[in-house]
Amino acid sequence: MTNKELVNAVLEKVGQRDNVISVTNCMTRLRINVKNDEKIDEAGLKGIEGVMGIVHDRTNYVEVVVGPGKCRKCADICLEMGIPAVADMSTDADWKANKESVKANQKSNPVRNALKIFGEIFVPLIPGVIAAGLCAGINTLIQQLNPGWADNNFLSIVCGLLGLINTSFMTYLTAWAGYRAAERFGGTPILGGMLGIITGLEGINTISQTIGWFNADSPLDSILRSGRGGVLAAVLGVMIMVKVEKFVRSKMPDALDIVFTPILTLIICIIPYIFVVMPVCGLISSALCSVVQSICMSSSAFVRIIAGYVSAALFLPMVAMGMHHGLVALYTVQLNQIGYVTLYPALCMAGAGQVGAAIAIYLKAKKIKNKRLASVISGALPAGVLGVGEPLIYGVTLPMGKPFITAGLGAGFGGAFVMAMQVAATTWGPSGVLGCFVMTAGPNGGVMSVLYYAIGLVISIIAAFLITNAVVKEEDVASA
Repeated sequence: MTNKELVNAVLEKVGQRDNVISVTNCMTRLRINVKNDEKIDEAGLKGIEGVMGIVHDRTNYVEVVVGPGKCRKCADICLEMGIPAVADMSTDADWKANKESVKANQKSNPVRNALKIFGEIFVPLIPGVIAAGLCAGINTLIQQLNPGWADNNFLSIVCGLLGLINTSFMTYLTAWAGYRAAERFGGTPILGGMLGIITGLEGINTISQTIGWFNADSPLDSILRSGRGGVLAAVLGVMIMVKVEKFVRSKMPDALDIVFTPILTLIICIIPYIFVVMPVCGLISSALCSVVQSICMSSSAFVRIIAGYVSAALFLPMVAMGMHHGLVALYTVQLNQIGYVTLYPALCMAGAGQVGAAIAIYLKAKKIKNKRLASVISGALPAGVLGVGEPLIYGVTLPMGKPFITAGLGAGFGGAFVMAMQVAATTWGPSGVLGCFVMTAGPNGGVMSVLYYAIGLVISIIAAFLITNAVVKEEDVASA
């Protein structure tokens, strides 16, 4: 089945093209927003060749797992067919569907839905996050492996270029967050970007000094300073700004809208944003980072080991429920506040656990001649080794049940080791073998951190293999 045929088959099972509001993608999934949830044929979607699984846990919204690379190509095909990547929340024809979707989400689980919204804001930024983090990680390794790099013209230029790529994203992270938040909430993206970029401007420090909120002895402890609140402030501020923009536009004559709505929106929002949203979100961000930091980088190795095991073991259920993108909120706040991510390395072990469990099942499948299952695993294993675990989750372990649990239990051992060694990452996104290039932060230095991360992967694979091999019987594999 070609990608176009796959798209047409998926559209047919979600109620045809007319029922689709928007289609976008993450690393492995097509994210489809529909008008009428009752037209979604779950069984039909699962039966399409090339579909590895679906997540349908919200009304009018379904995620179809088709694998890395393919999901982006399918999303591009949808865009060529005239299906937008972002739903126009102001479209009159769709307001009833949007209203029903929002109500349904509020009735289900507000916390989960809030995390998903945060994840949806940052999904389009993931390529930039990965590119910047990889460049930062490779830069660190080059400098540590070559102490005299600054005196070498070639290495100096390479490090400079890598640093520019990383800086281009990290310096304006709040601007990207604001832009995407405005798109997600139905506002004007450029206004969201402007509000976000204001967060990090030096002029904030001048204002803070003027009103006595700036701590010159310890700038990071200031009530108000440049960058205070980070991406959390940008997202919350833009959410408020979009409401203000829509109100202003509703009262503005059409002839004056293009000129006065943007400027009035920013003028109205700038004061509460700087003096209320930024300081409050700054307190929340600092508290969140402090709690996570105190656990992941605890002085007690026992605390780190327990935290690492539990987080890695429980990550797979979060992926299966589609909640893993909610962790973007934590990752982004940490990256913005302290420059690295502490929880992510342990969670990467979940993918290695999938690989170990899949290898155990593959050997049993070969032994009892279950060619279909062996073929599925052999096709999904390369992606799993590279850090994309969803094909293994939806194609192998989750449908079988037991391996889904044993993979997590095995991954916990790798998570415990990695967190015990205090490995930290320069970004999130790459995992598996590719994750080695970003695991260069933490107190041990880049080279040792990469080594500890690699050892953690091996531990997870071996532990998951042994547990799965002991728990999953040949009859379980035969009936899969």
